[in-house]
Amino acid sequence: MSELRDPSAEPALPRANGEAALRARIRSAPEDFRVEELPGFEATGSGEHLLLTVEKRGMNTAFAAKRLAQWAGVGEVGIGYAGLKDRHAVTVQRFSVHLPKRVAPDLAALQSDDLRVLEHHWHAKKLPRGALAGNRFVLTLREIEGEREAIEQRLRRIGERGVPNYFGEQRFGRDGDNVANALAMFAGRRVKREQRSMLLSAARSELFNRVLAARVRDGNWDGLRDGEALAGEVWSLAGSRSVFGPEPWSETLAQRLAAFDIHPSGPLWGRGELRSQDAVRGLELDAMAGEQAEALRAGLEAAGMDQERRALRLRPDGLSWQWLDDGALQVAFVLPAGAYATVVLAELGQIEGVR
Repeated sequence: MSELRDPSAEPALPRANGEAALRARIRSAPEDFRVEELPGFEATGSGEHLLLTVEKRGMNTAFAAKRLAQWAGVGEVGIGYAGLKDRHAVTVQRFSVHLPKRVAPDLAALQSDDLRVLEHHWHAKKLPRGALAGNRFVLTLREIEGEREAIEQRLRRIGERGVPNYFGEQRFGRDGDNVANALAMFAGRRVKREQRSMLLSAARSELFNRVLAARVRDGNWDGLRDGEALAGEVWSLAGSRSVFGPEPWSETLAQRLAAFDIHPSGPLWGRGELRSQDAVRGLELDAMAGEQAEALRAGLEAAGMDQERRALRLRPDGLSWQWLDDGALQVAFVLPAGAYATVVLAELGQIEGVR
């Protein structure tokens, strides 16, 4: 493996674990980016919704939903899915199809080179967004530049310390223009209902990423500075949306933080009082200062969004890796729903082909 061509290049969002350990390419083929949804519940075995687990190649979720609707002879409103999956990947995910008469067309008619039905069960309800326990990723990096020892050391560090829980590039649109479009919407431009939701999410994500980037630069994104938490920290309970605090720093909090039972959190902006206090509140407000950020905050409040919090820290579960015979690196891990595999890759180094 050769030396990195540009080891000092800064990413769009600062890394927490040091300069790039590698330069590589992903998505040379859909098989290089494999994602499997981990279901959040078991099928009931009865009901008017056919729950399908499908494997698809080179097909995004919306296109697959349209194909299922055509197959079933129902409107697209009758198709449910828990999460959105990218086109440039091989993905396994669930869909529900509303069939009130409990009569399903021939499943064999769905099978093709780019879509296979793996399981099917009847279920009582339409599959709602977010109804998954997480996602399992198997990612293959090719054309690697960098020293193998340094790459493996970085992977071990990620497994031990975690990574900043940024919103990934996907949240901001194909050309990265969702934030600009959100500002235009806040200024009066009319948009469709489904686009409005997407732009509100992008605006919130932009502000959250600014706060997290500031804390990465300040060295306290994982909750500690000089062995203690910042004053005014709000804690996020791992595996849930629950938060608590601020409260005085204690040995109990230190143990829970070290065990990844809790994480420091950052704001998802909206109406109401910012929950953080003291040093954390000051840092957050400073990161969200400036004309554009203030316009985003005002727009989110006017749109009726309420204050929420999101964990600043993310640790991949079951992180493992292996070197393939052709010199490629295969990395596997599990992330909770709402987390991005691309932010894990970004901590490794400069990855081309992410979008």
